[in-house]
Amino acid sequence: MTNHKSLRVLVVDDTVFYRKIVTDILAELPDVEVVGTAHNGEIAMSKIASLKPDLLTLDIDMPKMDGLEVLERMRSEAPGIGAIMLSAYTSEGGEMTMKALELGAFDFILKPQSQSLVENKKALLAVITPMIKAFSRLREVRKILEKKRSLPGKKTIPKADRGLSEVVQRMTAITSGKRQKSKIVAIGISTGGPVALADMLTGIPADLKAPILIVQHMPPTFTQALAKQLNEKCSIEVKEAENGERLRAHTVFIAPGGEQMKIVNDATGKNKIIRITDDPPENGCTPSADYLFRSVAGLFEGEATGVIMTGMGYDGTEGLKLMKQKGATIIAQDEPTSVVFGMARKPIEAGIVDVVAPLDRIAEEIVRTIHP
Repeated sequence: MTNHKSLRVLVVDDTVFYRKIVTDILAELPDVEVVGTAHNGEIAMSKIASLKPDLLTLDIDMPKMDGLEVLERMRSEAPGIGAIMLSAYTSEGGEMTMKALELGAFDFILKPQSQSLVENKKALLAVITPMIKAFSRLREVRKILEKKRSLPGKKTIPKADRGLSEVVQRMTAITSGKRQKSKIVAIGISTGGPVALADMLTGIPADLKAPILIVQHMPPTFTQALAKQLNEKCSIEVKEAENGERLRAHTVFIAPGGEQMKIVNDATGKNKIIRITDDPPENGCTPSADYLFRSVAGLFEGEATGVIMTGMGYDGTEGLKLMKQKGATIIAQDEPTSVVFGMARKPIEAGIVDVVAPLDRIAEEIVRTIHP
């Protein structure tokens, strides 16, 4: 008897080892069907046409046609198909991954480097399972939104989403005219972050009178590649944060991957500096938004803006609660423009968000809190 599964996946990798691991893992997941494999980009493109997958797991570095070339062709030949990249743990891999995300990849996974097949499968399973669930949820949300847009007359809100929508409208209406003057902006973001940050930060003026600190969930070397990419696109300076660095206005500091970032007073007590630590993960994350937000709450009472954007999980919620208690303004990205509506959903449901905004309005909302 045929088992009809909802998500059709094509596994693309030039090594038998990783094709085997990824195929075995996906075969164990409910509502997932591995429809085929390919060992290079050319074969992948031919199989996309015949097998019609919903999603590719896509190696970046392959002969004949690499993962970036596949993404380029998919944009015109198969725009509705998603891709999760498998990337090497190198500086070059980081730069190529940033390009892949820019080309439309949903997210990326680092290839585990253990010599043990069992350990590699365990490591991949831990990251790919929630990613597949998030991608499936994104497809469902997009289908609902497309269906609502196609209906004539009044656009009704599904019962399951009505409470959240009403809360969003009420909070936005109540708080849109009440802004404090912030001296710092702290942002938490994850899945979908690199592309969202590129869109948002290009709207921030070069002379912004406050620093922006960002926790983007990423491994080491990848945040450096992200900072470099964003700095080339934005009018405001963007850099990877360094330990002991003094906070300064009109600068965006991105937390280094694999480490924690917080704000502390310097030895004189007169200046605020960045402290990079090897403290343990929080919510499974290094860097963690909660870790940063707590430090901002403690040092910038009534003078901070907290921003929570697209991403899986709930990292940032508890830190934002503390910031809110200390008088911060909280901004959240809305569901329709989020790749994954997880990190922003929790603070909204908790009632601590002042403004819920689409991606193209977040920069404007940030600037308003600094220049009321």
